[in-house]
Amino acid sequence: MTPIRVAELGVEPVGLPEMRGYLRLDPDDHGEDALIEGLVAAARAGVEAATRRLVRPARFRLMLTAWPAGGVLPLPLSPLVAVTRAGIVGADGLVDEIDTALLRPGPDPWEAPCLLVDPAVPLLMRKAALIEVTAGSGGDGPPVPAPLAQAIRMIVADWFENRGDGAPTGTLVMPPAVAGLLAQHRLMRL
Repeated sequence: MTPIRVAELGVEPVGLPEMRGYLRLDPDDHGEDALIEGLVAAARAGVEAATRRLVRPARFRLMLTAWPAGGVLPLPLSPLVAVTRAGIVGADGLVDEIDTALLRPGPDPWEAPCLLVDPAVPLLMRKAALIEVTAGSGGDGPPVPAPLAQAIRMIVADWFENRGDGAPTGTLVMPPAVAGLLAQHRLMRL
């Protein structure tokens, strides 16, 4: 079961006006705005990959062929915000909606994101369960942690100032000062 991102729900955690101010750009020159927006999106994706936490809200779809034993379904989506849709998919591809109250986020959406599955869920019996959840900071979720927003600003500033400098490495290189900001928010795996 791999969650599939089906929709972005919110705005980037660092907006264009805020980033322009951080970079101390001329307020009348907007020629680099598209570049800055692209750098913000790339920096946000890098922060999400490094911390295994979502700093922009999104909707994800999951498909299950069996309900989890014990009624707990761990998810790699931190922070997990809400279940927005649940249904049973038949062989004909039609979805019979079920009450989303039968699936709810666990008690710790940050460190142990999971869905708690009520024993009253309908049996799947050679069918599949379709579940859609929202996850991520901002929007309806918890606020973006300040260190992660600052990490995004620092990465964008570094990439903006040093674009084209140095040999390409094939990987995105983050400024060394960002490592400390990200380390305290990294979701660990067992």
